[in-house]
Amino acid sequence: MKLTIDDVRSRFIKHFDGATGSVYASPGRINLIGEHTDYNGGFVFPGAVQQGMIAEIKPNGTRNIRAYSIDLKDYAEFSLDDPKGPSASHFRYLFGVAREMMKLGVPVEGFDTAFAGDVPLGAGMSSSAALESCYAYAINDLFGENKIDKMTLAKVGQATEHNYLGLNCGIMDQFASVHGKAGNLMRLDCRSGEFEYFPWNPKGYKLVLINSCVKHELAGSPYNDRRKSCENVVAAIAKRHPGVETLRDCDWDMLEEVRGEVSETDALRATYVLGEKDRVLAVCDALEKGDYETVGQKMYETHHGLSKEYEVSCEELDFLNDIAHDCGVTGSRIMGGGFGGCTINLVEDNLYKNFVETAKAKFKEKYGKEPIVIDVVIGDGARKLC
Repeated sequence: MKLTIDDVRSRFIKHFDGATGSVYASPGRINLIGEHTDYNGGFVFPGAVQQGMIAEIKPNGTRNIRAYSIDLKDYAEFSLDDPKGPSASHFRYLFGVAREMMKLGVPVEGFDTAFAGDVPLGAGMSSSAALESCYAYAINDLFGENKIDKMTLAKVGQATEHNYLGLNCGIMDQFASVHGKAGNLMRLDCRSGEFEYFPWNPKGYKLVLINSCVKHELAGSPYNDRRKSCENVVAAIAKRHPGVETLRDCDWDMLEEVRGEVSETDALRATYVLGEKDRVLAVCDALEKGDYETVGQKMYETHHGLSKEYEVSCEELDFLNDIAHDCGVTGSRIMGGGFGGCTINLVEDNLYKNFVETAKAKFKEKYGKEPIVIDVVIGDGARKLC
């Protein structure tokens, strides 16, 4: 069931004495291709989805945020001026965004808020970025005297992850959540910040996510360790090539030069990233030609790289990828940071029903539960609803 304004407003009224405020929304995202390339200075190809976060917000005349998480049935009150902030992660997102906006000179005041989302948690659709982007947009709208541009709002969400959640993420998730446009995917150059909208209406194909329902946990070492591997390789290459700053600047010859100076694991991680850099550009060319077979082939190659080189897959995701291949699906891969979550699948219309039914039946037979099927509709970015 799709989340509505009324779902959030009724809870806001209940918890905050019948008052009403302003309502904002921000979406989750999919990414067609370009995984773990954003923090390596490369290209990504995301789009916003219709599922997302909705928050009602009303200034309360204090220095405190009073927040209610509708989904978790959890309430907290915390001061904007307390550098520690709340302990619960779902409230730390709000606190972090507010503090980062204050760093930019926005005169943030205390507010009451209730929020909820219909982005499946742990599915790799970036519910956290949706939450951050929703509050960054709202705080800018409510308190900003000199309105902050959208890319800076995305960077506020990224800084929140870095400084308050301990996740050294790239910019893609927050960028997509803020800049999304219905009916369009976006190619983002994560180094320059330049981006371009690509109309997305592939005739004869559907995009569908198959959610393994395996817990998607990025915070801590699994994600950050892989980022550190990339940095290790860049540091080794930069000794020979001083202009190199990220793996975006590297080529295959440079990697071979330092292969004996870095660990096998670090070299394997870099192998994936360089390959993914090439795949994203190949997909851009293929989309301009309407060549969805090449798009699909590159998606399968990305899955292999994420599974065997970057090692962020799991048994369940590899199983779903194999089912897609056996069903003749054009393209399939892990979507998101990995360690669980979804596969994203490019499916011909005439194969859709069989693929979905087969994936659900075989996954349940093997793992005892059905995966969740999520049809992708590309939607708009962060905005005020009322």
